[in-house]
Amino acid sequence: MRREILRRFLCFIVAIVCAETGAYSASGQEPTPPPTRQGFVTTFAPVVEKVAPSVVTVFTTQTVSRGLTTFPFGDDTLRQFFGGQSPQRQGKQTLQGLGSGVIVSPDGYILTANHVVSGAEEIMVGLGIDLRKYKARKIGTDPGTDVALLKIDEKNLPAITFADSEKARAGDVVLAIGNPFGLRQTVTMGIISAVGRGGIGIVDYENFIQTDAAINMGNSGGALVDAAGRLLGINTAIFSRSGGNQGVGFAIPANLARDVMQSLREKGRVVRGYIGASVQPLTPELAEAMKLKGQLTGALVSEVTPKSPAEKAGIKTGDVITAVNGKKVSDARELRLMIGSMAPGTNVQLEVNREGQKKTFNVELAEMPAGVAEEGTEASTEESAQPEKATVFGGVAVADVTDEIRNALNLSKDVKGAVIAEIDAESSAAKAGLREGDVIQEVNKQPVKNAKDLVAISKRLKPNEKILIRVWSQGRSGFVALEPK
Repeated sequence: MRREILRRFLCFIVAIVCAETGAYSASGQEPTPPPTRQGFVTTFAPVVEKVAPSVVTVFTTQTVSRGLTTFPFGDDTLRQFFGGQSPQRQGKQTLQGLGSGVIVSPDGYILTANHVVSGAEEIMVGLGIDLRKYKARKIGTDPGTDVALLKIDEKNLPAITFADSEKARAGDVVLAIGNPFGLRQTVTMGIISAVGRGGIGIVDYENFIQTDAAINMGNSGGALVDAAGRLLGINTAIFSRSGGNQGVGFAIPANLARDVMQSLREKGRVVRGYIGASVQPLTPELAEAMKLKGQLTGALVSEVTPKSPAEKAGIKTGDVITAVNGKKVSDARELRLMIGSMAPGTNVQLEVNREGQKKTFNVELAEMPAGVAEEGTEASTEESAQPEKATVFGGVAVADVTDEIRNALNLSKDVKGAVIAEIDAESSAAKAGLREGDVIQEVNKQPVKNAKDLVAISKRLKPNEKILIRVWSQGRSGFVALEPK
């Protein structure tokens, strides 16, 4: 009896899964369900036979040249100024890369992951089981989403059908198709583990589909498809402690990839809305330090670009953006996605929590500037006097930002404060995320011009009160909350 009850329960569950596989379709056509036997799916072979020809192999070649140079950033550079020698590298190397791609139009357009082709001098695409090779050219790339669009000169190619990834749900059955480790046309099966996954730190605009379908090296750029063979996402990354599959993989949603593809195809680049404010997550520690009790969600403004739409509208550092056009903002990631999906020139209404007071600002979006990294001035190899250091926060040695340090850390003239020269790994500052090379700009909203300022401010701090620090780190400003000593 128990065996019969279990069999009926399993049949019921599988019947639900089979019904859901046809729940969404970009084209509006009813998909052909996988073959079943007594309610059980017996094979996905027809789906794989339909989709596999749309998945290609991407080969890349890149030559890396290094002269005799010191590392321009980080702890090694700081040792030049605070004692010790920095390591040096030289040499030349040709790198061969391997990834996957998905044919999205019969006339040769192919979607892949940007990191698969980033920096490549030559790109070749292999089609079919016999791996017919074609030279590919980049139409455009978008590092912000890790999407790239390629083109080969070929006609009548088997283009994949897009699904509506907004309708994907945790628990849906999916197949991952790609070329892991160079093994062509490999298929793995799993489910969607989560949708809207972000905060991972892979790219700027994170809205990943998470899956437990096995994804390994070489799968990047390949297809994540539903049980009817429609494209749900472009496989891009895995979370792994071993370097191999551990059941946590990520794919760029098909809707996002398609929007990026259309922009790259029409303009050669992605045009996004821009407010000119750097934002970060509002943690409970930061909310407490900023005395924002009850404010659990939102995007904390850590920096406002001069002459930007945000500055013109009146947005300030320390503001917490809580809604856009009346739609609640959960965190910094969601704000980036919302603003980035809008066209330049759009007028938006931002709701802000400023020191406990609700305010509303009207902002006209500008166009997101092209992300061009400025070249840092090469640091002098001549010996110079070591800056005088002072200790604050119980384990943090700081010094003035000299011209040599500014050049070495590629700091603009606008960045003022005290640079962290040394830090105790066991200190509360280190545990909060501060590191050598960070520049402390404010403490409890009091500006820091140099190390002397910082020491003076630290002496006036209350012993049992959280410390709110604004710090320049890795090219941008952000807030950090320190526990009392």
